[in-house]
Amino acid sequence: MRKLLAATSRVVGQAKRFAQDIAAGVKRSADILQQAALEGLRKELDTMVPRVQQVMRQTKARVFGGDTHAEGKLFSVFETSTEGIRKGKAGKPTEFGKMVKIQEAENQIVIDYEVYAKRPSDTELLIPAIEAHEQQLGRTPRLVAGDAGFYSAKNEATAQEKGVPRVSIPNRSTKSPERKRQQKKRWFRNGQKWRTGSEGRISVLKRRHGLNRSRYKGDDGMKRWVGLGVIADNFINIGRVLSNRT
Repeated sequence: MRKLLAATSRVVGQAKRFAQDIAAGVKRSADILQQAALEGLRKELDTMVPRVQQVMRQTKARVFGGDTHAEGKLFSVFETSTEGIRKGKAGKPTEFGKMVKIQEAENQIVIDYEVYAKRPSDTELLIPAIEAHEQQLGRTPRLVAGDAGFYSAKNEATAQEKGVPRVSIPNRSTKSPERKRQQKKRWFRNGQKWRTGSEGRISVLKRRHGLNRSRYKGDDGMKRWVGLGVIADNFINIGRVLSNRT
């Protein structure tokens, strides 16, 4: 690792000197297009050098200092906003990217999506999701379903105050016999079955519309890519519903 860091440090030094020579006019070309290419290269180096230096600092802190919680950790020199997302799965305990909310209503229609700059807690998403449903469809949902990560007593009470008659979000830690009976009721279990099925929408978006990886760069590019995938999937599902009705 020390040898790798030393080699990287030498490359960074050469890149800095090359960029400085272009800026000072030491390295230049009489050809206008080649000079423009040199200027573009200098800007690229000015962007990438600090990022590589940050990765080197992180590597030293982690490997030699045992610090795994460096502030402002950089996971990708190409997509600097990439986050490490702990999923808790055996195969993929940590994934890298951005958290995306996909909100589905009846007939597998996605009515709202969002790419988050910083990953929020799941409990923070429930009430805004209900409000988004009301804004898009002009009515309060009859049933709200989510996994246990969305549960809090405050969320459930607020949803009911907003006029949601049935909230199918399990409380895994409850010791209340009444709550346990409620979670065994048919409507509650049907809500959880619907939620499980709606999670398949994410798999479809990844497989059919390429949402496993954004082909556009930057945060704005990622939002555009997700939006296009959602629109494409909605066209298919809306067409299917209309076809069945006719």
